[in-house]
Amino acid sequence: MTELLTAAQMRAIEQAAIESGEVTGLELMERAGQGVVEAIFEEWPELAEPADGGRGAGPSRSPEYSEKDESPRRAVVLCGPGNNGGDGFVVARLLKQRGWEVEVFLYGDPDKLPPDAKANYERWRELGAVVPYFDEGESAFALDPARYRENTVLVDALFGTGLTRPVENFNSFGWVTQITEWRLIEPLRKGGFPAPRVVSIDLPSGVCTDSGELLQSGKTPREFEEVRADLTVTFHRKKLAHALANGPEQSGKVVVKSIGLETVGSTEPGEVAKSAEPNLKRKRGRHHKYSHGHALVLSGGHGKTGAARLAARGALRIGAGLVTVGSPRSAMFENGANLTAIMLRQIDGAHGVSEMLEDERFNAVCLGPGLGRGADTQAVVMAVLKENRATVLDADALTRFELKPEALFELLHENCVLTPHGGEFAKLFPDLAEKLNAPATTGPAFSKVDATREAAKRAGCVVLFKGPDTVIAAPDGRCSVNSAHYDRSAPWLATAGSGDVLAGFITGLMARGFSPMQAAETAAYIHVECALNFGPGLIAEDLPEQIPAVFRKLGL
Repeated sequence: MTELLTAAQMRAIEQAAIESGEVTGLELMERAGQGVVEAIFEEWPELAEPADGGRGAGPSRSPEYSEKDESPRRAVVLCGPGNNGGDGFVVARLLKQRGWEVEVFLYGDPDKLPPDAKANYERWRELGAVVPYFDEGESAFALDPARYRENTVLVDALFGTGLTRPVENFNSFGWVTQITEWRLIEPLRKGGFPAPRVVSIDLPSGVCTDSGELLQSGKTPREFEEVRADLTVTFHRKKLAHALANGPEQSGKVVVKSIGLETVGSTEPGEVAKSAEPNLKRKRGRHHKYSHGHALVLSGGHGKTGAARLAARGALRIGAGLVTVGSPRSAMFENGANLTAIMLRQIDGAHGVSEMLEDERFNAVCLGPGLGRGADTQAVVMAVLKENRATVLDADALTRFELKPEALFELLHENCVLTPHGGEFAKLFPDLAEKLNAPATTGPAFSKVDATREAAKRAGCVVLFKGPDTVIAAPDGRCSVNSAHYDRSAPWLATAGSGDVLAGFITGLMARGFSPMQAAETAAYIHVECALNFGPGLIAEDLPEQIPAVFRKLGL
């Protein structure tokens, strides 16, 4: 799995490399700047070509030639007061050496730059000027549409992973609003690139590294806009912000460049979060249906049965050998009319559940979707948990305990998975939700990773906190993020019943013998892949039917 680092973890890795004598801070800064320049030319190869396209001047020009073809390559590099600014000075120097027109602005006092950043400031000063970003309190930098639209790269090297507080005078960065406005007219233009390409180093300025939240002063309304990049270049590993909250939207495309830290040992403090990835197992040819488990999905009463059937279909499609829907008498006909490969058994109340689970072949249970919030739901949950089976609790099985979450936590065991969305999470963990939803005024801000880890520790089982940035955590601190962003963006998953299918996927995998953490990570990944395979227009019923194609894509 790909690691997602905090700011402190990245600093620890860099410091360990420097202290070992393998590399100096100045060398790391040089490599970072080189990585940014490489990424720019990889993303926009036309910028690496001569401005005249190799045609030269005079009569040899083709009839299609226009003055725009000779527009020079320009870079505007905005450097901040820390090492992120030092990276920016390296980028400026490297682009200048390639013949670009480069302007450099410094936000801060050059005499207060860190040593490595100061060294690169001095190197740049041998090639060009450094203009103070502010002149008597006013911004000295403004974008002139006549100069900065075509073939211009604006490098955001202001505030990277080290930012811990909001930038109060960000509203002076008028270029942020200006670029946003230019981008709005881009679809109306043919050819060219109307706004400067914005490249952020490490993170778009204003984003908290650990949470992905936009650092703000707490004033309402917000008084500034944050940088929204076309390309973000980060180093060694992605950071949590590239997968959480507002980070992906602000980052644009994220490219990771090596700066030679791969041989450094695991010295980072704390448990490292990772990107969720599938961990699927082939079915064995000599096995039979009971070898792959028997999942039980409990249904609600008359008129509340669809969610359970969605979960059951998901469990069957993802590979459970058998799936049974346990239905109250009032819903037997309704369920029976809509089930074929999935079996149906009548279960009335907690006593009926306990009797059914006397059959130990039922090795995974899903309860909550459509179950209702009455007292009988609480009794059913308690009856299932006493049997110590692999159990997925979703929806009503969670919200039924909102008045006294501790009553649920006392019953949970390590073979459980809770799958709350934001509202359900707030009912079970109101204090954590309050911290998570509070404005991020200082960094590192309390993140969804922090909240989910604390929730898993409190519940004593795996918690899957749903969303575009789904976070999965175990009580021992293991954590992964299933980010549905960038090329895995699947906004059409925001449809009724998709969470019920996810609960079924997890149940089916646990029936097959997956550990709770493995099942949750794999199910979340497959869930997004199914949505991507179908595309826009998706409804929940479509999700399980995409599994065969997704499995083939994964080589199963």
